[in-house]
Amino acid sequence: MASLRCIGTRPSFMLSLLRQSKDQFPGLQRIHTSGALSKEGEGPQASYFPPVKSAMLPKDTFKGKTAFITGGGTGLGQGMATLLSLLGANVVIAARRLSVLETTAAEISGQTGNPVVAVQMDIRDPSAVSTALDVCEAKFGLPNIIINNAAGNFISPSERLSPNAWKTITDIVLNGTAYVTLEAGKRLIKAEKGGVFLSITTTYTRSGSGFVSPSASAKAGVEALTRSLAAEWGRYGMRFNCIAPGPIETEGAFSRLDPTGSFAKAAHKRIPAGRMGEVEELANLASYLVSDYSSWISGETLAMDGGSSRFMSGEFNPLINVTSEGWNEIAKLIRQKGKEKLHISAKL
Repeated sequence: MASLRCIGTRPSFMLSLLRQSKDQFPGLQRIHTSGALSKEGEGPQASYFPPVKSAMLPKDTFKGKTAFITGGGTGLGQGMATLLSLLGANVVIAARRLSVLETTAAEISGQTGNPVVAVQMDIRDPSAVSTALDVCEAKFGLPNIIINNAAGNFISPSERLSPNAWKTITDIVLNGTAYVTLEAGKRLIKAEKGGVFLSITTTYTRSGSGFVSPSASAKAGVEALTRSLAAEWGRYGMRFNCIAPGPIETEGAFSRLDPTGSFAKAAHKRIPAGRMGEVEELANLASYLVSDYSSWISGETLAMDGGSSRFMSGEFNPLINVTSEGWNEIAKLIRQKGKEKLHISAKL
């Protein structure tokens, strides 16, 4: 980078140079990788970052505690519910589709031997949220752990969004999270009990993203709520954090965000770790953040994305595709441009 700065090279010039040079220098057209793919759709470096799917916390970490999880019937919610139950927690999963919840609850309880209760709840309805928490309180007592996982999202050009489309996403993601958090929090305050809240957001709350503007806006609001309550309600013994996951393939989310499958096929090219995440990896991080092992962490959003947000945020990062041969050719071009610039300056 020092050699680029010394001749005043700007990023736009560098990328332009790359585009103009591809035909002249075939070395620029090859991606700089080595070895075989770890598995279909992954980069070779993925073998250095294998997912660990076993529980990271000790058995019975959550014995005697109760977790209330929204959207717990499928995908990430099911993964978190399974791990918390495995580690001893009483678990309540709440969402709209009762049949799906009941099937999931039976599967988890059969696997872990611990009780899992399914509660039908429309998170957009404050009275339904209150009723679901009534069920939790009657069965297990107030929840010690509240995980806001319910989400809604789809891809669309923003100019095609109807007011109802915008309202649907923000009602589920932002308002729903607020209804659950405030209702549970008020009950815990009244009972003089602490608790820990975790919300699942996304990495593009920080950068924004086209084609998912309702989700980006709503999840950014969830992160602001998290920071605000971490400051205000710590005095009541409560912690608030978020996880912002990168791409983790689940049927529900990917059917709306990647209906053609093209994103998943190319994802490893945008992720420094060379692969997408696994549900069990997120569940492990979530279990840590809602455990006493993280009792000094509050008001934070932790990105878990294999480095993809960092890769996509840097203008020079596409240079990772240049081979060693290509860098030799670029260096020649830079020296040539530098000489031409000095020659012009000398004439002036």
